[in-house]
Amino acid sequence: MSQPLFVAVLFAPPSPQWGLRGDPYLWQALAERGAQEPWPRSEQALVAWVAEGVRSLTGHELSEDSPFFVEPFSHGGMSSGFVAPAHWREVIVPFLCARFQEAQASYG
Repeated sequence: MSQPLFVAVLFAPPSPQWGLRGDPYLWQALAERGAQEPWPRSEQALVAWVAEGVRSLTGHELSEDSPFFVEPFSHGGMSSGFVAPAHWREVIVPFLCARFQEAQASYG
């Protein structure tokens, strides 16, 4: 019997690229939420889970055009605490989707 997979598997190791300095903190917060989140049934379900997680953790939507500030992700510095939603849409979410597809092929 295989071990159940959780979304957090997709978050290790971290993304090699960040848009703004709040992005790694959002990544970590999503990874922590994913520790008990069952494996999504599809790539679309994964994207929806990420979008809902971003909304829940930040109060903002990934569809926003401008970077937004998240106080808990602010740890000093000029862009500290800012999240780049365009970077998430264009780089990080596709990166997670690619990892999902690789894992599906491996664990299928």
